[in-house]
Amino acid sequence: MTEHMKTAICPGSFDPVTLGHLDIISRASKIFDRVIVAVPVNPDKHYCFSVEERIELLAKVCAAEGLCNVEVDQVKGLLADYARQKEAAVVVKGLRALTDFEYEFQQALTNKKLNPQLETMFLSTSAEHMFLSSSMVKQVAGFGGDISHFVPECILDAIRDRLCRPQN
Repeated sequence: MTEHMKTAICPGSFDPVTLGHLDIISRASKIFDRVIVAVPVNPDKHYCFSVEERIELLAKVCAAEGLCNVEVDQVKGLLADYARQKEAAVVVKGLRALTDFEYEFQQALTNKKLNPQLETMFLSTSAEHMFLSSSMVKQVAGFGGDISHFVPECILDAIRDRLCRPQN
């Protein structure tokens, strides 16, 4: 890889991927030469979608959006180590509110300590997506609500099939 090419990592659980996630990924793809959407392998957390399914959904969304400089990968272990392996200069994180900032700032400082070359860039979420989270999508879907305004259209059916429970 050439020295001037900047690689960024957009890490997240993406369980499931939302329009808010897509907003951050797409904006990062305009800033950096290469963006790796990194899905962690965390055996201690319970996910609705497996790592492989989340990677597949993300790849489908990025392809549908024409994000040619974005790739999707899984991360086993520490993000700081993964970034070093991928020669990534930056971690890009979306922030919705002040509560996000406290946790993300702690993560950024930890990553910097573990990998001094790694910077963290925070992008504020677009106003229309500030309320949006994967947890909220799961909750609305679980009650049979309409999630079509919250997730990319190309994966809507896959998410509905997994999460939506019909209401009596």
